[in-house]
Amino acid sequence: MRKVVFGGIIGLSLMMSACKDQAKNESVDMSNPLLSAPEMEFGVPAFHLIKNEHYEPAMEYALKVHSDEINEIAENQESPTFANTIEALENSGSLLNDISSIFFNVNSAHTNDTLQKISEVLAPKLSEHSDKIFMNAKLFERVKLIHSVKDDLGLDEDQLVLLDKTYKGFVRNGALLDETNQKRLSTINQELSLLTVKFSQNSLAEVNGYQLEVDKLEDLAGLPEEQIAGAAETAKAAGKEGKWIFTLQNPSIMPFLQYADNRALREKIWTAYKNRGNNGNANDNKENIKKLAELRREKAQLLGYKTHADYVLEEQMAKTPDRVNGLLNELWAPALKVASNEAAEIQKMIDAEGGNFKLAPYDWRYYAEKVRKAKFDLNEQDFKPYFSLEKVTEGVFDVTQKLFGLTFVRKDSLPTYHPEAVPYQVLNADGSHLGVLYMDFHPRASKRGGAWMTNYREQSTKDGKRVAPVISIVCNFSKPVGDVPALLTFDEVSTYFHEFGHALHGLLSDVRYRSQAGTNVPTDFVELPSQILENWAAEPEVLKSFAKHYKTGEVIPDALIQKLEKSGKYGQGFATVEYLASSFVDMAYHTQTAKFEEDPIAFEQKTLKDLGMIDQIIPRHSSTYFNHIFAGGYSAGYYSYIWSEVLDADAFDSFKKKGLFDKSTADAFKNNILSKGGTKDPMALYVAFKGAEPSTKPLLIRKGLASTGS
Repeated sequence: MRKVVFGGIIGLSLMMSACKDQAKNESVDMSNPLLSAPEMEFGVPAFHLIKNEHYEPAMEYALKVHSDEINEIAENQESPTFANTIEALENSGSLLNDISSIFFNVNSAHTNDTLQKISEVLAPKLSEHSDKIFMNAKLFERVKLIHSVKDDLGLDEDQLVLLDKTYKGFVRNGALLDETNQKRLSTINQELSLLTVKFSQNSLAEVNGYQLEVDKLEDLAGLPEEQIAGAAETAKAAGKEGKWIFTLQNPSIMPFLQYADNRALREKIWTAYKNRGNNGNANDNKENIKKLAELRREKAQLLGYKTHADYVLEEQMAKTPDRVNGLLNELWAPALKVASNEAAEIQKMIDAEGGNFKLAPYDWRYYAEKVRKAKFDLNEQDFKPYFSLEKVTEGVFDVTQKLFGLTFVRKDSLPTYHPEAVPYQVLNADGSHLGVLYMDFHPRASKRGGAWMTNYREQSTKDGKRVAPVISIVCNFSKPVGDVPALLTFDEVSTYFHEFGHALHGLLSDVRYRSQAGTNVPTDFVELPSQILENWAAEPEVLKSFAKHYKTGEVIPDALIQKLEKSGKYGQGFATVEYLASSFVDMAYHTQTAKFEEDPIAFEQKTLKDLGMIDQIIPRHSSTYFNHIFAGGYSAGYYSYIWSEVLDADAFDSFKKKGLFDKSTADAFKNNILSKGGTKDPMALYVAFKGAEPSTKPLLIRKGLASTGS
């Protein structure tokens, strides 16, 4: 997932640069390291100097600096030009970008109570600041005048894109509204900003607030030894030595649901997992959902759109809700059929074992693992010894080197926000500096769940020289236990490759304007670079290069690779249905045309019932913990993963035909997609790479659904 750090202000791409000379005229504590820290190597933040108390005053000052910059542009007595208005806007707010990037990234990866309170204070202020820019009539007049003569200005393509995005940004943020409606829009934006913060905080609190405590070793039958040992360490850290504690963090709960023989305990922890944000306590998210859905509807209609989805999708590849629902429906029927067959197969196993019960959601992973083992003689635990985090990292680096000539040099001398965040300098094939990459892998109470890529400085060009990016990927992989290193599941290996693909999109960016750099592309295009890299993780040639037993160094046997290949399509019904269900729920919330007053749980259940969802599966993200759409940047956009999957399957087909590391294909992908960011229409970028628009056939084949969609 690409992390949306901060949005709303034109070109607010969180770039690190210097507006600090203006501070001398202001009453501000210049000892604040966010304002006066020494320039760090490669432009990384001075994490070692920054404390909680530095953020709020620095942000307040940066807001003032940016406001002064905006006023200077708006009040400029010279005739509006692309340089003195559009580029000036693009380059404004760099100090605010600096500080915002650090604050919001750290608040996601290593938060605390103080940072969470600061985020609640800052969210409405930042929203108000953005609105004042977009609703500045003098500023908009300058932008509008330049836009009206854009074809006569002799602009380059990326400049035309910047001009169009700037103009649309004003219009889409209320510049054409009258004063009364602008005030209402500003109020809505501030409320939305605070609600998303609260939703995210509630989700984290729900995860951190639950523990499944087990007293008897026999209740852990079926669990792998490292899971039992990890639970014992968690208990010991909680002052409960001699017991075992399991949490709602993925590396803890998912293996429990997959391997624990104790059905009652599986149901108990699954119920806690499913009810996150739906417990009627201080962390309940149902009211937040109602308010978010309703305010988004009102905002969209205030701006002249039918629904929030129409508003969002106008700027995406999909363009309309009908096109999104068309793709989702094309996949739903065959996926549901396969999932139903999988459910029937699992039920047969339950019955054969004498189980006097119907398959329930908390049984699925447990029995699916048994079926997989019976059908393919495949046990996921057989693979984990070959997937130590160290070796997988070597594998990711090796793939990247072979494709794009990059090398990664660990730089422990660089400051970090947490000891587990490891910095690397990234070098081009010629040894020149490309960027910096931080990697932070393991769960902790201060880190939100999931996996994401983000940036501390986005690439741009200044005075003809490339400003190198500072990128970060953050994950929640299984931790080392005792003398055993961190061993990953194959799903975690795929996630690693996925986030690394996002990182490459940021690192290889080579554009002029920071607002067009790297992952600043439509949401349904941004997942292409991440998802295509996942393909290499499963290729036998690649697996043999890094999948080596952590004890013996033995390369993963061909027999295991063959089992992985044969079982590749198993479980695709379940995986596709749980994903599509969440996508449909997202679209249902955001295609509302009338006031939204429904109970979110009932609304979700009705949506799923209308789809014909089977009872044995729940959505990948149920409403009350659906951070992607209620606390992230994916509202009316969760479909993006499957949209991008069509692109990635079609794109990888070129590599499969020409060679996994074919230089011409890799160069075409790098030069037409990874380096171009948002400088062109995404379909034009894809066609420049592939020579044609994408086909859905490779995806349908990969998922085992080709018979109904080829």
